[in-house]
Amino acid sequence: MALISAAFIVLAPLAVLLWWKIHVPSNLPKNLPKIPIYVSLLGLWSKMGQDEIYDRWLRKPLEEHGAVRFWFAGQWSILATRPQYLTDLFRNENVYAKAGNHKKIPWTVSASLLGDNIISSHGENWKLYTSIMKPGLTKRNFDGRPLVNSSRKLVNLLLQAQSQTPQGEGVLINPFILRYAISVMGQSFLDIDFRCLDEPKNQISGLQMTIKQSIFKPLYLNFPVLDKYSNLIPSRQRAFKLVKQFENLLYDLVRNRPRHSLGEKSSPDSDQVIHMLEKALKEGKITERQFRDNLKITFIVAHENIQLLLNSMLYQIGANQEVQDKLRAEINATNTENPTADTVNNLPYLTSVIYELLRLYPPISQLANRICTSDSLLGDDIPIAAGTYLAWNAYGVQTSPANWGPRARDFVPERWGTSVEEMQLKFRRDTIRGTFIPFNAHTRKCLGQAFVLLQMKIAVFELVRSMRWKVDPGYKFKLPGGGVLAPVGCKVIFEEIQTFGEMTETASGPGEVSMYDGGDL
Repeated sequence: MALISAAFIVLAPLAVLLWWKIHVPSNLPKNLPKIPIYVSLLGLWSKMGQDEIYDRWLRKPLEEHGAVRFWFAGQWSILATRPQYLTDLFRNENVYAKAGNHKKIPWTVSASLLGDNIISSHGENWKLYTSIMKPGLTKRNFDGRPLVNSSRKLVNLLLQAQSQTPQGEGVLINPFILRYAISVMGQSFLDIDFRCLDEPKNQISGLQMTIKQSIFKPLYLNFPVLDKYSNLIPSRQRAFKLVKQFENLLYDLVRNRPRHSLGEKSSPDSDQVIHMLEKALKEGKITERQFRDNLKITFIVAHENIQLLLNSMLYQIGANQEVQDKLRAEINATNTENPTADTVNNLPYLTSVIYELLRLYPPISQLANRICTSDSLLGDDIPIAAGTYLAWNAYGVQTSPANWGPRARDFVPERWGTSVEEMQLKFRRDTIRGTFIPFNAHTRKCLGQAFVLLQMKIAVFELVRSMRWKVDPGYKFKLPGGGVLAPVGCKVIFEEIQTFGEMTETASGPGEVSMYDGGDL
């Protein structure tokens, strides 16, 4: 009896604490459906992809009600997919403020990795970071040679890997795409060639892959409070050390990179994000900590979106030979070996394919990164209490039949129109309406979206004109359980083709290309 009493004394407070932690707060809207907490925890034991989870538990209540109560990153939030709610959420930055992990869960590994940066900050800090970095993210003229040359190196690496793979088997594509994405990012934003495409065991690309595997553990994503006790959990101790190792390596490589000669003249268009951050640091506008955090977020975001999207592209076009053949015909009709922004921005089918990839495979599919700063009404009908976190789901809104018709879940590039101008107009309209949000929308839309579009167009141009490919017959399509969205573990079989004679690895022609492809993208 005494043993039972002692156990009760120990376990009862723990049970109360657990209930308090996971119960739905009374100030969340009771008229919204509650998604059972086990749905958020499926990643702990299930191998279901987020498309399967969404279709089984989330699609019906979200398409009926537009928003639900949902457990996300250790607390209950409001998850929205109805366009009118998303538009309200994105437009009203002062009411629904950005609140990254450094504010939400500052003790975690992910907060240590990302810090306070241009994407997750709010108020004066966001204005400061934007004033410094925006010119380097949105400039119209980038040096296009890294985009073309890195795409050609990627082609060569994939073909080389295929030649070393047993007949009839495919190449695991993600490690090569990661190296490509970091290479372009470094040369375009950080004024450094990390040599990821030249060195198979490149330290920074290998470390980046290891960090992603360490951070995105379902247990710690759903219960971030565990990171408070990392001194008791060896794997989390290692994760914190990896993040610090990555930060120091990146800082040392970038700060000690070879500099341009003093006599070399530069123009405003030649300045990169890193030059602007270094100038701000030297002038005392930002602290060393702010410099490091924004350096890290530039590295991560400027390669991750394109990495995910290229994985999706190689799978989707590899599974749809008709789309691939149509793309190749359009690309070959340009009769050019050296694509420029003018070349790729005037290809309607290429444009429609990339827009459709962004619709069906939004790289960042779901985030809970907004906090309500004062009591308000979301979309004029959902009461939101101050302090409530709000989340959005791009995959949900972009595959809803109410927004995209009965074939919303099919890959149909033709839905975007027939001319580039018509497609760009639809892109802008659907972004403003909240039905197409791969780059978010309104005041906090992604500043690098035009660069991503240009990079994707040039990469697809080079890949399609140089190779045919198909998905390995043994590969079973699978998406990750949450967060980012792209096929996991995809293997592809490549076959070399020569359209314009022997392909060279180095681009010729104009050094700068305009990334601007119309409107306010």
